This record gives sequence, C-alpha cells and structure tokens, in this order.
Amino acid sequence: MKPDVIVVGAGLAGLVATHELVQAGRSVLVLDQENRNNLGGQAFWSLGGLFLVDSPEQRRMGIKDSYELALQDWLGSAGFDRLEDEDVWPRRWAEAYVQFAAGEKRDYLRALGLRFVPLVGWAERGSGSATGHGNSVPRFHLTWGTGPEVVRIFQEPVLAGEAQGKVEFGFRHRVDELVVEDGAVVGVRGALLVPDGSERGVSSSREIADGFELRAPAVIVTSGGIGHNFDLIRANWPVERLGPAPEHLISGVPEHVDGRMLAITERAGGRIVNKDRMWHYTEGIHNWDPIWPTHAIRIIPGPSSLWFDATGRRLPAPNFPGFDSLGTLKEILSTGYDYSWFVLTQSIIEKEFALSGSEQNPDITSKDLKFLLQSRLAKGAPGPVEKFKEYGEDFVVADTLEQLVTGMNTLAQGRGPQLDVSTIEHQIVARDRELDNDFSKDLQLMAVNNARQSRTDKLVRVAKPHKILDPAHGPLIAVRLNILTRKTLGGLQTDLEARVLDADGSPVPGLYAAGEVAGFGGGGVHGYNALEGTFLGGCIFSGRAAGRALSR
Repeated sequence: MKPDVIVVGAGLAGLVATHELVQAGRSVLVLDQENRNNLGGQAFWSLGGLFLVDSPEQRRMGIKDSYELALQDWLGSAGFDRLEDEDVWPRRWAEAYVQFAAGEKRDYLRALGLRFVPLVGWAERGSGSATGHGNSVPRFHLTWGTGPEVVRIFQEPVLAGEAQGKVEFGFRHRVDELVVEDGAVVGVRGALLVPDGSERGVSSSREIADGFELRAPAVIVTSGGIGHNFDLIRANWPVERLGPAPEHLISGVPEHVDGRMLAITERAGGRIVNKDRMWHYTEGIHNWDPIWPTHAIRIIPGPSSLWFDATGRRLPAPNFPGFDSLGTLKEILSTGYDYSWFVLTQSIIEKEFALSGSEQNPDITSKDLKFLLQSRLAKGAPGPVEKFKEYGEDFVVADTLEQLVTGMNTLAQGRGPQLDVSTIEHQIVARDRELDNDFSKDLQLMAVNNARQSRTDKLVRVAKPHKILDPAHGPLIAVRLNILTRKTLGGLQTDLEARVLDADGSPVPGLYAAGEVAGFGGGGVHGYNALEGTFLGGCIFSGRAAGRALSR
C-alpha cells in the first residue's frame, strides 16, 4: 500500500480518524508499538462515560440542561488564563466541543450503534460556586457496553476497511522519528519490535528486530498521553499549584502509555503547550488482580463517605467525594503525605462505590440486563467491589471504630503517621449528631441531601443519610486512597482542523494530531480541570476533525 495517511497510534482517536478517512475513500496505514490485542488503546479499559448536553436521557430524568449552562461550567472549570498564547486554540476547541456535545454528538454515535444506560450520572459536582469548577447538573452518560463498546463502533468499520484493502495495520511498529523534508512531514521512521503475543494491557517486549521507514502525504499522531511515565509526570508536575509531586504513584493506564510521541513531534517542529496541566485522581486503589505494573483502579464515589487526610483530619469543604478532583489533590498533598482515607459503612459501599474500568463492571460491559439486575439488586455491594473489600490491600473492615483505626495504622506504617482513635471518633460523632434533624450546618450532609434531589442519585447512587457509627449499617470500612495517574491535559497545539502548529502558530505541513497527545484538542481543551465523560468524547471529536480535514 502507498497510503494517503499514516496514523500513529491505534487507540480511539486513531480509530475515529481512520474511520472518517475510510468513509471518504482514503487509504490509511495505522502504526502502533503494541500488538493487535491492544486495538482501541486506553478506551477499551474505560467505563465508557460520555459528556452530553440536553440529551433525551437527561430530559427523561427531569434534568434541565443547555449549551449556555454547559459552556458556563466548562469555562468556569477550565480557567483559561493564557489566552494570548497557549490557550488561544484550547478556548476555541472548548466552545466547539460543547456545541458538539449539545448537538450532533449523540446522533453521530447512535448512528454507529452506540446506546446509553438511561440513568445519567453526576460527576465532578464542583467547588461550590456557580461560576467555578464543576457540573451544575448530571451529564455523565454511561455507555451500554462500557469502553469496549465505544471502541467497537469505530473498530468494526475500520476492520471492514482492512478487509477491503483500504486500511493496513503495522503492529509492533514503534515510531522514533517523523521524517521532515523541505519543512513538511512526509513519513515516519522507527523500530520494528519483535513479535509479542501478550494479552491486552500486559507489558510487552521492547527488543528490536529491525528498522523501518514509511511515507505518506500526511501523518496523524494519535499516540496518547504520559499517564504511565512517572518520570515525565514528575518533571512537569505543577508544584506551585498542587504542591509537591507524590512519592507513591499508581497508574490507571497500561505501561505503554509513555508519552514518547510528544517529544518526537516537537523535534519535527510541533509545539507542546500547557505541559503543567494534567488530570490525576485521589481515590486510587491498588488492583488486587493487576494486569499491568502498578495497576490502579479508581473508586468513583458517591458523596457520603467521610474523607480524612493522612493525619486524621476530616477534609474541609468542598473536598467531598466526587466533587473537585484537583482541589482535593492539592488539599491532600498540603499535608506532606500522598494518601488519604475514606471511612464509611456497608450501607454506603453498597450504593455509592463504583469502580472505574470496563473489567470492573462485567454486567454493563457484557450488555447483560439479567446479570445487571442480579448484580446491582443483590444483597451487598456489586461483586467486583466486594472482591476489593475482601482482597484489596487498601481496605480495612471492622466492627468497631477502635478495630478500624488499628487496621488503618497497620496500613500507614512506613508511609505516614499513626492515627489517634479519639480524634477520629470525635469528628465522626460530631457529624453523626447533625443527623438528629432533617437540616444541618454540615456542608457535606447538605451536599448529600442536595444530591438526592437528582433522580439517578436517589435511586441508585446516594445512600440514605445515616449515622456512621450506627451498628445497623455496619461493618465499618476504611479505604486508603492513593494518587492514581491518568490523563495529560496539555499537549500538541492544533487548530480546529487538527493541524499541528509550530512555535510561530503556523501549521506544520503534513502533520496532524488528535486525542490525548493533543490535549484532546488544541493542546488543552479542558484547561485546568475536566468535567468527566470528556476524555473519550475529546478523542472522538478531535479524531473526527483530523479525519475529516484530510478527507476534503
């Protein structure tokens, strides 16, 4: 094949771009350093949440949303403050993306076969201000089939294109250089890695078998971010804004998510912007059954668990579970330690603990309604949550608070201070007393009661308020929460046609980028904060833009 376009990276953004190119009759060569088992990249492992605005699912749940409200939330969260330079294109991408989410996004995906769970989730509930960070209303639409289904709807037409000879894959092709001639990108060079039949997500060999050079009139870089490159994360960590980089990190993405193509593209003339913006979670737990090194799972919490820092101090408002990820990260790191604690009850874990990842939600991933009803309505928490409670190294379960704190102190050895049971008890009892009335001065309880005004939250997501120390809701549970690395928010600066820009703001001829490597569009469409459900959507939107730009 003499391809019209080379796509570097076989993740979601690469598949979307390839799908659009095939639809337009173009020939595409897709390269990836991993094997065919990893087609779809990180998206496969995701929960499959997508940010939609004023959708039928929202309206059926009584949610009133609009483009204006969503844009207000997006801009309040993004906090674009480099509008003379690095944020010029991210701001334009943000406006275009919110318009997409409020317009044709749902129809575009449904036409490809995607369907949603009817209950809309409320992620990143915010920092407490109408003009600040957070979603004013629930917008997290969960894909029926989770991440693998999002991958499938683009993978299937791309594989059909392969069968027709329009698409060729070059797996185990690691790109090390973009070929530049007369100022234009005309191809790629790299290493052909030895064959490796490892299962999806498992670390693969980096032994080199040969080299290669391949050429095309255009190259689209869709290689992902820096999520498992701890050295690069620490090198770009915004110490002034978030505090010192954590010593202990666990990763929500496979080892091959290394960010190599950022520097490679920069050497070819592309500009990287907003390097200091990244998205990491504070509710990471070590996977008891890991697939990749330092494999982490994120707890996606409802708002009721009490959150304590490593010293045993309850986190101040608005650092409640599921409200303000980076604000809470800053608060945790300000203690000098890189972990924190949830303290909760069995009643809370049964209704409020969801786990990130397609493999942690087999009922929804398999699109098995009977399995879903059995799993979610049975006594106890969903099976994967109960397994973490039983086998997870970060969990403590006890009948009394004294026993619970003893277990927490055992886990803290070597990483942080020993907790005083009386200090923890004082704070919990004070909170519990606030439940003697239907109203309270405790802001977290106010937030819980507010959340239960949402139909989804009241039905399936937020436990009825109760006293933590009430034995009827036991046993007591503590969870040590670690910092989990996930997303690059900055990246290659691109215009709205996904063309990579140089230091002067001019397009680099022949060079395009989409997905996380481009900050999900423009070099940072999220600004400083994400609203959730926006990473898959950012890959889809920017991958579509790149594919369509090269289809004209």
